[in-house]
This record gives sequence, structure tokens and C-alpha cells, in this order.
Amino acid sequence: MSLVLKDVRKSYREPDGRALPVLNIAEFTVQSGEQVALLGPSGGGKTTLLNVISGITLPDSGAVLIDNIDLARLHEVRRDRFRAQKIGFVFQTFNLLQAFSALENVLLGMSFSGKPVDRKRALELLDQVGLSHRLHHKPSRLSVGEQQRVAVARALANKPSLLLADEPTANVDVKNQNTILDLICTACHENQVSLLMVTHSLEVAGRFQRVDRLTDFNRTEAVA
Repeated sequence: MSLVLKDVRKSYREPDGRALPVLNIAEFTVQSGEQVALLGPSGGGKTTLLNVISGITLPDSGAVLIDNIDLARLHEVRRDRFRAQKIGFVFQTFNLLQAFSALENVLLGMSFSGKPVDRKRALELLDQVGLSHRLHHKPSRLSVGEQQRVAVARALANKPSLLLADEPTANVDVKNQNTILDLICTACHENQVSLLMVTHSLEVAGRFQRVDRLTDFNRTEAVA
């Protein structure tokens, strides 16, 4: 799945009514099967960028093209369905449902795509991330590293074409950081999934062949 951003702008309104520019991107691309690390400081717009790419947030203007489909122009229902079917998202804060087990969290992620839930695949994914012995544990009974691994399994559950990862190692120790990076990168490579991972860590970015800096192409100072 190829990703192309063209003339994407996004601003938020400050309490005094002034516009706070967050994104002003003339062009940004990720080719099919490519793995990209995007470096940027906290508060620099990385999460907003991922939210715009995924359709969680709409840009003020511009095009977000995923395999030539402009996600920004889709009706909300179609946009949500497209995201569930084609885009996996690994959140920094995991976003697991606390009342459900590890297995149930992955199965619920599958249910949003509109396709039949594949219990066998959910079990295989949780086994791949080393959690076959923790299937029925709720997030409160899992370590931070284990919760992040559930989040990775859930993101891959619907066989996405594009995986977005928002600081996926920020809340785990070094050992789990390497495990999670290996899981994400290997799974994306084996399934030809395009990967865009945002991070502030030079160590994490060093694992990637392509490393971009958000400040190199996000020209917010040009927005009045």
C-alpha cells in the first residue's frame, strides 16, 4: 500500500481564538512495503500526523492518498471501515479495553472490519508475540511489555496494508523495546505491510534504513 500526502495542513484553535498550526506538509510518501522511522520532538505534530493519515482526524486541507484513495474525502462511515480493513495502529498508550482479556481485545479489533472474526488468526498472533499463556488475562494482570504486545497483535489482526506505530516502545524497558521492534518490523516485512513508526528515539530510528525528520518537511512556520 502506497501512502502520499499532498498539501496537508492542520491547525487547532487556541483559547484566545488564534490558529495554532500543527501540520503544513507539501508532500510526503511511503512506498508499498517500505519501513520508515519518523523522528520528531514531543509536541512536534507526530501523533497528529498519524491521526490524519489514519482518518481519525481530518486535515483542514490537502489530500491523504492511500493507494490513490483520498481518505480525507471519504464519508465518516466509509473512512472508519477503510481504516479497520486497511490500517493497523499501535498506540503509545496501548488503548486496550480493560474489561476484556488479551484474546478478546484482538477479537474485538477484528470485528470492526466487517469481516468474520478469525479466532484462529487471533490465537496465532498472540502466540507469535509470546502470549499464548496469557490469552485470558485482562490488561490489569499483564505487564507493560505484555500489554504492548497485545496491542501489536491487535494492530495486525485484520492483515492491514499499512501499519502506523506511535512511539510503541516509549513505555517499555530496553529488553521489551527490542522485542517489540523485532515483532513489528518482522511481521511487516513478512506480510509486505508498509510501516510508518514515529519516535523521538535515535536508537529506535537507527533500526530503520529510511529515517526522516518531521521538521524537514513540516513547514508550520509558513502557516499564518
